[in-house]
Amino acid sequence: MRYSGLKVIKEALTGHRGWGPAWRDPEPQSAYDIVIIGGGGHGLATAYYLAKVYGQKRIAVLEKGWIGGGNVGRNTTIIRSNYLLDGNEPFYEFSLKLWEGLEQELNYNAMVSQRGILNLIHSDAQRDAFIRRGNAMILNGADAELLSTAQIKERYPFLNTRNARFPIKGGLAQHRGGTVRHDAVAWGYARGADQLGVDIIQNCEVTGFLIKDGVCTGVETTRGTIKAGKVASCVAGSSSRVMEKAGMRLPIESHVLQAFVSEGLKPVLPGVITFGAGHFYCSQSDKGGLVFGGDLDGYNSYAQRGNLPVVEDVCEGGMAIFPMLGRARLLRMWGGIMDMSMDGSPIIDQTHIEGLYFNGGWCYGGFKATPASGYCYAHLLANDAPHPTATAYRFDRFNKGLMIDEKGMGNQPNLH
Repeated sequence: MRYSGLKVIKEALTGHRGWGPAWRDPEPQSAYDIVIIGGGGHGLATAYYLAKVYGQKRIAVLEKGWIGGGNVGRNTTIIRSNYLLDGNEPFYEFSLKLWEGLEQELNYNAMVSQRGILNLIHSDAQRDAFIRRGNAMILNGADAELLSTAQIKERYPFLNTRNARFPIKGGLAQHRGGTVRHDAVAWGYARGADQLGVDIIQNCEVTGFLIKDGVCTGVETTRGTIKAGKVASCVAGSSSRVMEKAGMRLPIESHVLQAFVSEGLKPVLPGVITFGAGHFYCSQSDKGGLVFGGDLDGYNSYAQRGNLPVVEDVCEGGMAIFPMLGRARLLRMWGGIMDMSMDGSPIIDQTHIEGLYFNGGWCYGGFKATPASGYCYAHLLANDAPHPTATAYRFDRFNKGLMIDEKGMGNQPNLH
């Protein structure tokens, strides 16, 4: 079924009796060419591009819960490519370009809204750093514009530009950045992959790996044994627990990242704004709620809930740049599990076990990377070679001293 405006009108006039399921609910087969563990955005995108771009057949995506119920439905929806380092910027710019054509390719409304993102500047040193970042973005084909305080005041009159502690001295804008409906991305990729013959198997948790003589030949699941020519792990914050079943200890930690949404308000925030003197970011949803978040909870956890000190810290950051936030009522809050790598950058690579591949360590950048992550992981699985934009995302960079330390925090995952 192809979606269109005429189809919506027809169904509205006929009682909506013509809609069918967006994807099948098949029983797992005994064997596949490629099994992807994890039915989030990255796993589903990988399956889609494997089938669409690389012509792979007999693919299964195994999801322990339901599609859209994991981290892909627990983020703050932001997309951008405003990175500095060569290992990151080309990859995230590739992802942003895929976002720009995603809805047309998938024939699915993912609510891609390129409303822009603004990183605020609060010191002279920060201005110098953001000028360097903006130049690096432009050199890699992205867009960047340095805004003055006057320009920001004109566009965002509610910002506290004269704050004594955190004066706003300008900002780095990427006008092609914005937001996307998070779970709709998973649904769109699931629908697209299903139409290409991919089996999407929900409520199917992986409980072990079939490994003999250093070769992985399949997985054990709650729905039986499934053989595979290649097995690809793509489970975000659960990576350590899943890969432990294969005897691997990963260079990542799992932390909770909380997010919040306020009651519905009139349109006030046209784009995404980030606080440069603390960890706070905010956008306004199509329903009117202010969607915002901040730093990680400082302790390791696999729980999808947070703690009150981070709530207080996030609210303090928001109040510092627009005090009007203090009058809005909080509607709901949630937590996602972030797989924090040692240098703050991801891993897309083969493991030392033949036939077993890994995608993870996305830290804060997982959602915005969804299309490129899937595309590059599919390239790796199909060709046993990294995609040109993901050549730096290898396990061995930690041994070789080739870390991609975007924030300059060293090997302390909770600071990334």
